Amino acid sequence: MKNNNLIRFVQSLVFIPALTMSFTMPGVNNLETSQNILVKKVNIEAKGLVTFNKATDPEAGSNPQVLKARAEAIDAYFAERGMPLKGMGEKMVEEAIKNDLDWRLLPAIAVRESTGGKHECKRVPNNAFGWGSCKISFKSNEQAIETVARNLGGNNPNTARHYDEKTVIEILRAYNPPSIVPKYAEQVMAIMDVIGDENLTASLAVAD
Repeated sequence: MKNNNLIRFVQSLVFIPALTMSFTMPGVNNLETSQNILVKKVNIEAKGLVTFNKATDPEAGSNPQVLKARAEAIDAYFAERGMPLKGMGEKMVEEAIKNDLDWRLLPAIAVRESTGGKHECKRVPNNAFGWGSCKISFKSNEQAIETVARNLGGNNPNTARHYDEKTVIEILRAYNPPSIVPKYAEQVMAIMDVIGDENLTASLAVAD
């Protein structure tokens, strides 16, 4: 879904075969070596670009240990600060995976918008995300998480033009434009970094 066009383009680079030449003439060996080095460099950079633009780690969707660790990281963040959304970590991780989002995005937005539920919208219930300018209510926190994740993931046809095929910072700038809150995206991303590392799987692999 996200960045599919970019990934397809990069994949066309990743599998470029190294060019070789069999002529025996001055400078050919150097030329062949340069070509091989160039192709390897392009391959390495292309692979890095694909990884950088993936919103989630595919392993997370099938690894219960990773899901649990990420959910616990979110709940620990909420608990340490006395935030009412403690216990919503698992739901947030599940919806992030379902909608191809960074697993830290939803909790970070909730923290920025309502201090993790402490100051959620007063006019409507169960809206800790400020969704719909605090004019939309939800039956539960779970429903709010599902709705916000679906929209930010570009899976609601009515709002997809704002969020589909976007990076995290682009999603956040669409969610709350710089013209309204100049550093909103940067503030949310700073909270994400405190919640945990994007690739929590790496530390688990070492532990195993």
